[in-house]
Amino acid sequence: MNICIVEMGSNINPEKNFELALSLIGKKHQVLAVSSFLTTEPIGITNQPHFLNGAVKIATKLNRKQFEQHLKSIENELKRDRSLPKYGPRTIDLDIILWNNEVVDDDYHKRDFVKQTVDEIR
Repeated sequence: MNICIVEMGSNINPEKNFELALSLIGKKHQVLAVSSFLTTEPIGITNQPHFLNGAVKIATKLNRKQFEQHLKSIENELKRDRSLPKYGPRTIDLDIILWNNEVVDDDYHKRDFVKQTVDEIR
């Protein structure tokens, strides 16, 4: 079993999309913990709604590549528009931050809100 922590972010109906994402994750994987949620200023493109961010600790039988593909399918199901700019509005953004207790995304070191939510459930 692999244990990972995924950072979630949304600024389009974030509460609803967090709930849907957690539900979809829970259908195929075991949700072990969910962090508190933080409201953050947008990065890069500032003339958009604030983001809601949080982290979820998950146990999965999938390998990392398979799990990344599964997260992308959840983003697609929640209508994430990949044609928008990198820091533009998001229905949901799901990124693996820790994989089997190893930091695999530099945002952990670069963004205080990522480190805070991940460390809360680590």
